[in-house]
Amino acid sequence: MSGADYVDIYRKASLIRQTDRRFMDVIASGRIATPYYSPAGQELIPSAISVLLDQKDYIVTIYRGMHDQIAKGVPLKLLWAEIAGKVTGTCKGKGGAMHITHPASGVMVTTGIVGSGLPIANGLALASQIDRDGRVTVAYFGDGANNIGAFHEALNMASLWKLPVIFVCQNNRYGEHSAFSLTTAVERVSDRGAAYSMPAETVDGNDAEAMWRAAKVAIDRARSGGGPTLIEAMTFRFYGHVLGDDSHYMEEGELARAMEADPVARLRAILIERGYASAGQVEAIEAAIKAELDEAVEFALSSEYPSLDEINTDIYGMETAA
Repeated sequence: MSGADYVDIYRKASLIRQTDRRFMDVIASGRIATPYYSPAGQELIPSAISVLLDQKDYIVTIYRGMHDQIAKGVPLKLLWAEIAGKVTGTCKGKGGAMHITHPASGVMVTTGIVGSGLPIANGLALASQIDRDGRVTVAYFGDGANNIGAFHEALNMASLWKLPVIFVCQNNRYGEHSAFSLTTAVERVSDRGAAYSMPAETVDGNDAEAMWRAAKVAIDRARSGGGPTLIEAMTFRFYGHVLGDDSHYMEEGELARAMEADPVARLRAILIERGYASAGQVEAIEAAIKAELDEAVEFALSSEYPSLDEINTDIYGMETAA
C-alpha cells in the first residue's frame, strides 16, 4: 500500500466525516427533516475498499450507508438533495436517506430492510458473471444482518456459483440497541464463512492498511473468477442507532474509549508522521472538502420539492397517470 493510497483513503474518510457532521447540524437546525443513521466511526471501511474498486463495480448498502455511497462516488450535491427530499436528488427526492440509488457511480441499491441487500448483490454478481463484464459487487451490511435468513441463503448461493461478490459486515458491535454477544451464537461473523466453504476473515476495520489489504485479496479473487469472500470489519458507531439515541444500553466508558481512538484522526496523524502528506497538504484537502460541502448544502436547500405529478412515476415498469 503506497503513500498515495493512504492519502486517497484519508480524502474519502475526511469527506465522509465532514458530511456527517454537517448533516447532523442541518437536521438539528430543522432545515432537513429525516431519520438519520450516522456512520461516524466507520469511515475507513468503505474508503479503503473503494480506492481499489472501479467506477463500473457495484455496491449494495443499507440505511446506515452514507459513508459507503460517498466512498463509491455518489456526487455530493445529488446525495444532499436526495436526503433533503428535493427533486434534484438521486431519486428525485422520493427515496430519501434509506433508498439512495445512483447507478452511474455503481451504487445500485440502498435498503431499509436488514439483510435484504445480500440476495440483491448476488443478482448483480450473477449478471456480471453471465455478461463477463469483469464487475465486482460489494454488499455492505451490519452485524445484525448475520442472523437473518437472507444472509445464509446468499452466502450459500454465492459460494456454490462462485459469484464475484464480496460480503462486508461492518461489525459495530450493536444491532439497534442489542449487543452482538447477546444476539449471535458465534464469536465472530467470519466463523460463518466455513459453513459455506467461503474464504472469510475478521479484520480491524478502523485500520486503513489492514482493511485495504483484506479488500485487495477479496477483490482480486472475485475479479479472477475465484468466487466470493466474507470480510468482517470490526468498528464502532459513535452516535448510537439513530440520531438522538443516548446509547444508554452500552457499557460505561465503552463509547468514550471508542471515540478517543477515532480512526479518522489516527489516519490523519499517520499521513503527517510518515510523510505521506504535510500538515499543510492535509489542511488543504480538508478546506477543499469544506468548500465542496458548502456548495452541496446550498444546492440541496435551494432546490424544489418534487411535485404531486411525480408520485406515480418511476414506480412501475408501465407508468400510470397521477
